[in-house]
Amino acid sequence: MARQEALDGRCVNALRFLAVDAVEQANSGHPGLPLGAAPAAHVLWSRVLRHDPHDPQWPDRDRFVLSAGHGSALLYALLHVFGYDVPLSDVKAFRQWGSRAPGHPERTVTPGVEVTTGPLGQGLANAVGLAIAERHLAATFNRPGHEIVDHRTFVLAGDGDFMEGISYEACALAGHLRLGRLIVLYDSNDICLAGSTNLSTSEDTAARFAAAGWNVQAVPDGNDLAAIERALCSATEADDRPSLIIVKTVIGYGAPTKQNTFGAHGAPLGPEEVAAAKRALGWPESPAFLVPDDVHQRFVDLARRGSAAHDDWNHRFDGYRRAFPGLAAEFERRLSGRLPEGWDAELPTFPADPEGLATRKASETILQAVAAAVPELLGGSADLNPSTLTALKGRSDFEAPGGRPADAQGAVGPEWGYGGRNLHFGVREHAMGAISNGLAAHGGVLPYASTFLVFSDYLRPALRVAALADYRTIFAFTHDSIAVGEDGPTHQPVEHIMSLRLIPNLVVLRPADANETVEAWRLAVERVGGPTVLVLSRQALPTLDRTQLAPASGVRRGAYVLWDTAPSPELILIASGSEVALTLDAARRLASEGIRTRVVSMPSWELFEQQPEAYRTSVLPPAVSARVAIEAGRTLGWDRYVGARGQVVGVDRFGASAPGPEVAARLGLTPETIVRRAQDILER
Repeated sequence: MARQEALDGRCVNALRFLAVDAVEQANSGHPGLPLGAAPAAHVLWSRVLRHDPHDPQWPDRDRFVLSAGHGSALLYALLHVFGYDVPLSDVKAFRQWGSRAPGHPERTVTPGVEVTTGPLGQGLANAVGLAIAERHLAATFNRPGHEIVDHRTFVLAGDGDFMEGISYEACALAGHLRLGRLIVLYDSNDICLAGSTNLSTSEDTAARFAAAGWNVQAVPDGNDLAAIERALCSATEADDRPSLIIVKTVIGYGAPTKQNTFGAHGAPLGPEEVAAAKRALGWPESPAFLVPDDVHQRFVDLARRGSAAHDDWNHRFDGYRRAFPGLAAEFERRLSGRLPEGWDAELPTFPADPEGLATRKASETILQAVAAAVPELLGGSADLNPSTLTALKGRSDFEAPGGRPADAQGAVGPEWGYGGRNLHFGVREHAMGAISNGLAAHGGVLPYASTFLVFSDYLRPALRVAALADYRTIFAFTHDSIAVGEDGPTHQPVEHIMSLRLIPNLVVLRPADANETVEAWRLAVERVGGPTVLVLSRQALPTLDRTQLAPASGVRRGAYVLWDTAPSPELILIASGSEVALTLDAARRLASEGIRTRVVSMPSWELFEQQPEAYRTSVLPPAVSARVAIEAGRTLGWDRYVGARGQVVGVDRFGASAPGPEVAARLGLTPETIVRRAQDILER
């Protein structure tokens, strides 16, 4: 036993100093967390976590989330010693160009990294999404004696994570949903970047989480491996609620002058301090990046356990496939990300109607058709379903099971409990975004989230991470402009559409009518490799007569010629969303004056920019410099399409509280304004 304890201690120190040496060589990084949290990470990864380094995508693996992503050097050390495809050369190139060891964990870069973390609180909220996905898939696919979805989500979080508001949003929901497969290790060292945490907080975290329905334990000594293991084992037995294990650690443990100070948080220790720390913990001062043979062999042996667990799951899944071939095929299809064959065959087509309907209302109808054909679709809104119209009708709510019996075959759902597909996030926009990202990262589900466009700011960090991490998340934002009306400028988005277009790898779609909304949803569901935003109107919009206009399928190309009076226009009007109908009205007036006018519907800048140059110039011929762009938002940025001669009809101020049509008229969003601007250009 003593020999094993000594070897475990050497394993911990190997992890500590792989991380510290990586930070030192990069002359950049955060050594404090690895020195303090390595014991807890070692116990988790070596004794509790089920994972297979040879197949990081094994469906029933446990998920590990380093929410305190600044401690990434520790994660890379773990991945390296356990045999993931993170060679020592990558660890040595920590934070350097081309290394698989970037400054904060990125799921698209490093094998074994489940979610992209770094902005504090995001990872913790992602983990709630991972846990929801596990429970949903278990409820949908597990059968008595065939538990093919049976894994846990573990998180290592720090003091900063728990200060962020998103953490409380997400963890309150996790407690409400009794997500017992979620276990959080809290690296509680009482130090943040600027000093002691008592500079800014004095709350009782344990009491807060207990009040939110969590199972809370404490480990007084972060170096006590046995106590950490006991707490983790106890947490895995508490399947009725999520678990928080508060591990009291010392930041920068072992560094004699910097431990337990903020100086150990976010800067290299320096050569002398590193040498002193190694001496203090009984580790050779050289060479750097040392993994002794006995330590290496220990990690190799531990990795074999994960491979054996994976082999056992494969055997059990073979039995499941024989017993339930249809379910097995569906399970594999969902995990592959492939959509059902012909999934879009029943999407509606809306007849021309001058009165029309709001694109949020059209979206509601479309969403029901998608839900019927794509069973992995699940999601909800931040307590706004009656307004965003994003509830899945006839589908149950995702909720903690309440004691209703299983069906005759012994299945848990999907009629109730965790098999439900409507997620109720509450008024928690930021958590909603990050939880949805966790759902996308897990796989097997297609998440969507909804709120008013103006409140997209509340979840913008999650939206940005979704784009960075290639999450297949759909965001449906309604009430898209000053036409919201009476609620006034606090609820009238002005700058939001343009600001969303600034995010790389985010596709923003603002459909002009019901049929463009069909195409927008089709694109959103089909898109892989990044998130999609749908921007939808509160007010009714005419359903355009496609017998007189180009088909709505042009949405797929981002922008298309909707209407032309002649093959060679002298004026081009470009509009998105609700302003397309206004623009058509203005174009017909201009055409009646003999002006050769083209109307371009441009629901997506991003998709248009992806088109071949020949297509883009066919829509917007460079020779036609008389152009007007029309959109109910900031005009900044439209110059790229209208050029130096063109003009933009938009909204460069906050709105006002009044009926929507009056607000639009007073701010110049009318056919008359468009006509006047076009005439001004042509007369110059």
